[in-house]
Amino acid sequence: MNGIFIIAELDGAIAERVHALQARFDPKLAAELPPHVTILGSSGAGPIAPDTTVAELRAAIAPIAEATAPLTLTFGAPMRFLQREIVSLPLDPHGPVRALHEALKQSGLRYTAARYPFTPHCTLSFYPTITPESLRAMLRVRESEPWTLHTLRVFHTRDPQPSKHLFDVTLSG
Repeated sequence: MNGIFIIAELDGAIAERVHALQARFDPKLAAELPPHVTILGSSGAGPIAPDTTVAELRAAIAPIAEATAPLTLTFGAPMRFLQREIVSLPLDPHGPVRALHEALKQSGLRYTAARYPFTPHCTLSFYPTITPESLRAMLRVRESEPWTLHTLRVFHTRDPQPSKHLFDVTLSG
């Protein structure tokens, strides 16, 4: 994988609770990344072309962030992706995260092909094989307290190297 992603890291109490859940269900995931929602790069639109300059990225992303107010969001009940070993906390796929995703997707940046339709979520378990017991435990989780998405973080991912943080923008519309 070599491409640029836009994510929104959870922060505050929601981040602490989701991180604890990730540590319980998938310690490897919890050790690798903070809890986050991928806004652009893994579904709906593939990663942004890796040769895109930071100046090009800022020129495309900053106006969208400036025009978008912070988003108050609520996770739905956990779900397992079909035929995958992934369980996540979903967000409304037709709500404000979709509008933000679509604005970024239409910004003029170049993307690689997306493998999946846009499904905004925060992953609870990615690496371990799911057992009936672990699946039942994950599906009982509820994180229904509203939280605010206010910052977009832009990273260049070049596996197997660590991702490189390029910049952040604040939603300020």
